[in-house]
Amino acid sequence: MSETLDPAVRELRRRLRELPAPEPVPDEATYRAERELALAASPRRRENFERYQASKRRHAELDYLPIKLDIENVSRCNFRCTMCVVSDWDKGQRAVDLPVDSFKSLIDEQYGLLEIKLQGIGEPTLQRDPYFEMIRYARAQHIWVRTTTNASLLHLNDNYRKLIDSGVNEVQISIDGADKETFEKIRRGSVFERVAENCKTINAYCREKGISRTKMWTVVQAGNQHQLPEFVDFAQELGFETQVFSLNLSDWGISEWNERNDLVNVQDHMDVDRLLELVERGKERGVRVRFWNVNEKYSLGSPETLCPWPFERAYIASDQRVSPCCYLGNPDVYEIGDGIQEGFNPIWNGEAFEDFRQAHLDGRIPDVCRGCYAKPESN
Repeated sequence: MSETLDPAVRELRRRLRELPAPEPVPDEATYRAERELALAASPRRRENFERYQASKRRHAELDYLPIKLDIENVSRCNFRCTMCVVSDWDKGQRAVDLPVDSFKSLIDEQYGLLEIKLQGIGEPTLQRDPYFEMIRYARAQHIWVRTTTNASLLHLNDNYRKLIDSGVNEVQISIDGADKETFEKIRRGSVFERVAENCKTINAYCREKGISRTKMWTVVQAGNQHQLPEFVDFAQELGFETQVFSLNLSDWGISEWNERNDLVNVQDHMDVDRLLELVERGKERGVRVRFWNVNEKYSLGSPETLCPWPFERAYIASDQRVSPCCYLGNPDVYEIGDGIQEGFNPIWNGEAFEDFRQAHLDGRIPDVCRGCYAKPESN
């Protein structure tokens, strides 16, 4: 961790961390109420959660099961976005889809789960009805389900209706351009008008049912940073109640992608006052504007400031292999264990995962994790 930060950049990142962060949809109170339903439905889930709370990231060997999981149902996509690793994959696919029966077995085994994100590196609606069946199965156990979609297929086979009627709690919809030119230049393979119409349709259906489920999610980068105010206006036009600006670009632990996305990463050149103006602009338009920013979120020296992922959850890819987190999201880059065909518990409690946790506890941050930890200050 020899790289140091310029004081001006360090101050900018400090201010960025003070921007309002995203809340669950529709609010934190709803999220906590659903969590209480999940705990009340299962005494051993509550007991597991209490053991998790008592642990406080102090031990590599855990006496509880994960309380969250990222589960990738497909590792394929119909877009080739400029900032996404999918554009390097042959025919836009890395591996096979996750079978429904395997998903159900995982949910049944992991009785401690309170929340899942059902999506990884890819477009989940490509799996069609099995995807919606997975959501329904998890929601039947009061597990909070988040997902992400590019919205390109929501018009087919009433997918927008099936998604909302599945009981999903939160749907993040990726919108990286406020006009056709910008959108299609970044999200290659897309049709701007189709995505916009699908967003209007799913948001209108939510209003019809009297519920809030969606967020518009924008990855801020060199190619769209000039449109920030227009994004807020576009969110209103599409019927979104929440607009999230993500200020980070992932590299999935791949040096080539780190270099590639570093060329379009504008996080260290943002004007915080301008970003705060977007919050006020949103209020005028009935859109809640929030910011997702993970850089320097974690630091050494205290268990409380360590990355929580190794101590509470993991990422299970569509081919049933395990990666540490969604910022890698690809077991071809970094894998823990030998897959979950025999269950996830042997991996969660296995030597490889314990060694991974111990490295964090000892301050020996694995190379693939360094980007999420604070760098030393320059003099």
